[in-house]
Amino acid sequence: MTQVLILGGGGMVGQKLAHRLNDTGLGHGDRPELTLFDMAFPKVGAAGKEITGSVNDPGVFDRLLSTQPDLIYHLATIPSGGAEADFDAGWSVNATAFWEFLSALKTAHEASGGNYRPRVIFTSSIAVFGPPYPDRIGDAFLMAPQTSYGAQKAVSELMLADFSRKGFIDGMALRLPTICVRPGKPNLAASSFFSGIIREPLNGQPAVLPVSDSVRHWHASPRSAARFLTHAAGIDTARLNGRLALNLPGVSCTVAEQIEALRNVAGQGAVDLIRFEPDATIAEIVQGWPRDFDPARARDLGFEADADFDEIIRIYIEDDLNRR
Repeated sequence: MTQVLILGGGGMVGQKLAHRLNDTGLGHGDRPELTLFDMAFPKVGAAGKEITGSVNDPGVFDRLLSTQPDLIYHLATIPSGGAEADFDAGWSVNATAFWEFLSALKTAHEASGGNYRPRVIFTSSIAVFGPPYPDRIGDAFLMAPQTSYGAQKAVSELMLADFSRKGFIDGMALRLPTICVRPGKPNLAASSFFSGIIREPLNGQPAVLPVSDSVRHWHASPRSAARFLTHAAGIDTARLNGRLALNLPGVSCTVAEQIEALRNVAGQGAVDLIRFEPDATIAEIVQGWPRDFDPARARDLGFEADADFDEIIRIYIEDDLNRR
């Protein structure tokens, strides 16, 4: 049986991934044995062994790797807004702890005589890019992050690539679009409002829009995120030719188009619950974010995303609102 470790397994994407692995496995009838690590877990969460702790705990990775999991998902992170607000915490969790994680994997690899070399799938971000942008960002566009969070993800991508090149791990980095619509409460991500202006009205609650409705961004649903992660587990990384980070498919739309999709799906009453309250800090962060991509490499490798933002809203209603 395949052993899977999910770092950040208590978060939204980690739980979606764990549910998908429990439901569909990794293909060929393989239902993996899951270990979920996080600082907290939902009261009723996905099945699996839950271990509570922080990636900054001394010796935590040696303990988690003692069973030599075959597949490791690294989703643990301080989100963009939190990393920008607390510089030291962002670098500690998003970069220093990632170095400690890779170092523990190197130690385990060497202790096994080179036999232990797990697949490691790291969730990076489109925040590794910075302006000026072309109309659509292609796979050859260079990283130039303009936030602490983006810099931390970029550094981690480079570390992952080097540890993979040396043969200690078999790594991939997935640059996720902004995941929307996120269930539950808003988090510290500067992008949180993209979900909030859809989620809150669908729950009959008012929502605040802190930026202009002309802002364009790149989105994928939580269902697509879980599908990206399980699909990545089966890819032969030799096909990546050493370029281990992938821009993933998504939906490019403006906030106005998001709101129009909400109107299409839920009616004008839902739209009327959105009010515009400008926030200069969030607007400054968002104006430096990517708007559209041409993720040809990922599509050639079989990654697929949502058809449009209407579908993203319907997925939230089906997967989260109706099951609440």
